[in-house]
Amino acid sequence: MSHYEERLERDLSRIKQQATLLAKRVDEALGTAVRALLTGDDKLAYTTVLGDQRINAENRKLDKMCHAFIGVHLPSAGHLRLMTAMIHANVALERVGDYAVTIARESVHLAKRPDALIKREVELLAGESRQMFKQAVCAFIDGNAEKAKATMIMADQVERTFDVVFADLVTEGENFSIEDLFAYLGVFNSLERVSDQAKNICEETVFAVTGQTKASKVFRILFLDEDNSVLGPIAETVARKNFPEGGEFRSLGRQAGTTAPEVVSLLQESGVDLARHQPRAINLSLRDLADFHVIVSLQGPVRSYVDNIPFHTAALEWDVGGLVAAELPGEQQRERYEALTREIAVQVSNLMTTLRGEEAD
Repeated sequence: MSHYEERLERDLSRIKQQATLLAKRVDEALGTAVRALLTGDDKLAYTTVLGDQRINAENRKLDKMCHAFIGVHLPSAGHLRLMTAMIHANVALERVGDYAVTIARESVHLAKRPDALIKREVELLAGESRQMFKQAVCAFIDGNAEKAKATMIMADQVERTFDVVFADLVTEGENFSIEDLFAYLGVFNSLERVSDQAKNICEETVFAVTGQTKASKVFRILFLDEDNSVLGPIAETVARKNFPEGGEFRSLGRQAGTTAPEVVSLLQESGVDLARHQPRAINLSLRDLADFHVIVSLQGPVRSYVDNIPFHTAALEWDVGGLVAAELPGEQQRERYEALTREIAVQVSNLMTTLRGEEAD
């Protein structure tokens, strides 16, 4: 190994050591912030707040080391990707440190400590987020793209846990003051955001090791109608046909109806094949609903189908049911179903363009 190569590897090693040290301090800050919240230890909370100055200093040091490495070694290919990823990961680490401060600050202003349910859920969400964070950092330092990809999957679980925790917090709302409710929401949101930053670190790992950039997000969309016989199935079929790579689509009804054979035939003429569709009624828990990024009602308010809309889920109401007129004469009925299909197709296209932009197609 040449002198230049030895120096490059030595500088890389120092940068990774600095990143490891920083990640350790950030995780410790998260741990102490949560412990202060659960125990009511204001001294520990303020220690966490003040300790963020040390974390910020370590952040700045790592940033300088990365830029110095680029300036001295003029890296290319893999080394340049690693430095770019390291700089981005450093931002993620700083933000996680900020979340710890937020939790600590909320802790000292609580009028009432968490009851058994909230305490258990704080511990659950904190445990999941911190575990994901630790695995993400480990994968990054080791340059293990496969471990990073496996860790990214955990983000969905943390998000589902957050949705359930949020619903429980709303249910328990009468037991807390408005100020405390907002404080606990801030705590839960901060813990959930830790997993988001961990996922960012995983994506930077994959980029640094393989050169692969962040994959396009696949959106899960649920269509709802009264009986899942016409409207929802049309939307589901059109969405799958027009955006096969852009989303995962499903339709359900308030109850399970029956799709008349003549309607199936008319829709087939419009390019919508429901011959194999089996109408299904909605029977999903809050955790199941939380798997969907968007819930669309085609007949009436979403809340008439779903009691609680998950925190991370967007609810839309297209209300195209008025276009259905099975009692019309044959030719007019065919035209009405064609118009219905076009209307839903336009709505689906607009939604996917909103979600995915130029990548919608």
